[in-house]
Parts: sequence; structure tokens; C-alpha cells
Amino acid sequence: MKMFILIIAMVFCLTGYVGWHLWRLTPMGYPLKLTVVGLFVVWMGTFFVGFFLIERFPVKIGVVLYEAGTTWLIAFLYLLIIFLLADIASWCHLLPKAFLKDSLAGLLSVAGIVGLTMVLGGFQYHHKHREELTLTTTKPLEKPLTIVMASDLHIGYHNRRAELARWVDLINAEKPDMVLIGGDIIDRSLKPVLEGHYEAEFRRLQAPVYTVLGNHEYFSNVEQAARFFKEAGIVLLMDSVAHCKGVDIIGRNDRTARRRARVKDLIAGLEGYTLLLDHQPYHLEEAEKAGIDFQFSGHTHRGQVWPLSWVTNALYEKAWGHYQRGNTRYYISSGLGIWGPKIRIGTRSEYLVLHLQQE
Repeated sequence: MKMFILIIAMVFCLTGYVGWHLWRLTPMGYPLKLTVVGLFVVWMGTFFVGFFLIERFPVKIGVVLYEAGTTWLIAFLYLLIIFLLADIASWCHLLPKAFLKDSLAGLLSVAGIVGLTMVLGGFQYHHKHREELTLTTTKPLEKPLTIVMASDLHIGYHNRRAELARWVDLINAEKPDMVLIGGDIIDRSLKPVLEGHYEAEFRRLQAPVYTVLGNHEYFSNVEQAARFFKEAGIVLLMDSVAHCKGVDIIGRNDRTARRRARVKDLIAGLEGYTLLLDHQPYHLEEAEKAGIDFQFSGHTHRGQVWPLSWVTNALYEKAWGHYQRGNTRYYISSGLGIWGPKIRIGTRSEYLVLHLQQE
């Protein structure tokens, strides 16, 4: 709780810094200054109302609050970066101080940079990247397999049923033998998911579907999420194993849970090709030591937007992409969906198509 209060206090302080710069930058007197700063504050208000009170509103209003509020978060981030860089440039006499005070050119430049960045980020998010990988194994398979893997769908107030339907079509087009989802199917609330009957879209998937819990299933409601997965025809693996077409699919409970099994205990007695689903890519050495053939994880989103990708790179041994430790192969996905605004800057939305063949 203390950390949460500290983060909120820091956000308000930094918002004050951005608001002060907007006030100084805006020309033509108090009416326009009050309008620009006032709109920014109201926009910020949609984020906090949406974050704390969204469940009290009908879904349609919740969607507006979610979209507007989380989009403000990205605008705030880039305004903060621009003003910090502008202050540094001004102190170093690289930028005229007049450009930062009562400057229409400055205001339009800042608004243009942030607006264009967010628009391009929106296009980047809506383009879904298809990553393809072919692996061979000496272990017996029923046949060559096509396995589609995705993570971090975050369906709910922003990734709506129509968007989910588009993703299902993309997956079905691969004609997969199985579909594996690496956690965080739910965003933060099951309310829009249940009211919108999203389970009907998952039932259109033309292959067996397996998933594990992510941290957001715990944020929403684990028990309700498990019931939803059952209605959607999705097999939930919680420290358990499923056998499909010669592949042993090991689903590890999310590390948000107080207790979860060790990887080496989950694979005891398994002789097939082992594929581990573990939502958060911490302690990758566990899969290597246990002799796992392939691990699929998500959670990081690769930071979603630059420069947060630098943060995830620092936090994780591998924050995104292909990786190998010993004989164990990994893929850390940046996610098919996204938390928050539908904006990706320097990252991508993706799904993995794994072709698994016997040597």
C-alpha cells in the first residue's frame, strides 16, 4: 500500500510539472491557458475515475473512460519526456527559452509530436505480426504439428468482442493442431466479457485450446475466470499437464499465487515433447534444469511503448523474442493484445506459429 501511495504521489507531482509547462507554453493570455490546462486535467481525471470506479458504470461508459484515461497516460508520458528534454536543451543553450513560454509555435510543435506519435502507435498496435518458427525433435509425435501461441489478450473494456473475433480468424487461418494461450486472457474485469458473451468467439477456434493463469486473472477474479474458460471451451492448466498429439503441455500457475509447483515436479514421468506455459518469464533457468524442450511466456509486453522497453530489458533475463539456454528453447511474447491504450511504440503485437516436426 505504501508503494502504491508513493507511485500515485509521484504521478501527481510529475503531472504538475507537465501542467506547469503547458501553462507557460500556451500563448494568448489566461482564457486559452485555462482551457488547455483544464482539458489536460479533465483528461487525467478520466484515467483515475476509470481506474478506481469503472465497475460502477455501465459497460458502454466504462469503455469510454478506459479508452480516454489510458490514452492520457501515453500522452502524459511523452509530454513529460518532451518537456524534460526541452528543459535540458534550454539549460544547455541549445533551445531558445522563448520557445518554452507563450509560444504558439512551441505549443503546436509539442501537440503535433505527441499526436503523431500516438496515431502511428495506434496503427502499429492494430497490425498483428505473425512470428513463425520451425523446430525438430527426436521424441515421437503423432504427425507434424502446427501450434499457434499467443499471450496477453487482455480482453474487456478496450479489446472488445469484435477485436477478439478478428484474432480468432487469424488463428483459424493457420489451421492449427492446437492453440496455446500464455495467460492474461482477461484484462482487469470480467464484467464486459460476460455481458458481451465473449466465450462464443473462443468456441469458434477450430483446435483444442489450452491456457494458464496470468496475474490479471488474479486481479479480476480467479474463480470467475476459471468458469469463463470452461464455458469458452478453454482447458485451464493450473500446475497440471495435458497430453495432446504427442506433446506434453505443462501449465504452471502464475507466480502471483501464493504457492505453485516447481517445474521439475510437474514434468516427473513425462516422456513426450515438453512444452511449458508460464506467464511471467522469471527464473528461466528452472526450465533448462528440468529439461523442458520449449517454454512460452508473455507478461512483459516488451514495455508496450518506448522507452519502457528499456525497463523490461533491465528487469528480465529475456524480455522479448527467441532465446535458448542449454537445450531449452524459449519464446517470450510481447502479446497479441495489450493493457491500457491501443498504442505500441517501438514494440509489436504478435502471435507465434510453431511448426514442430520429428527428425
